[in-house]
Amino acid sequence: MHALKDLLTTDYGLMSVAVIAVTLGLGGFYLRYFLRHIQEDIARHAAKR
Repeated sequence: MHALKDLLTTDYGLMSVAVIAVTLGLGGFYLRYFLRHIQEDIARHAAKR
């Protein structure tokens, strides 16, 4: 419980939460971005045939 208190009340804990949130957000963005472009490339390749 002390670790959770430190995570949510100290400056280094809040910075850790911010870094984790940004990392997960960027991971989600890149996942969606790459999957969308893969689908576009598949569709473009299928249209050539």
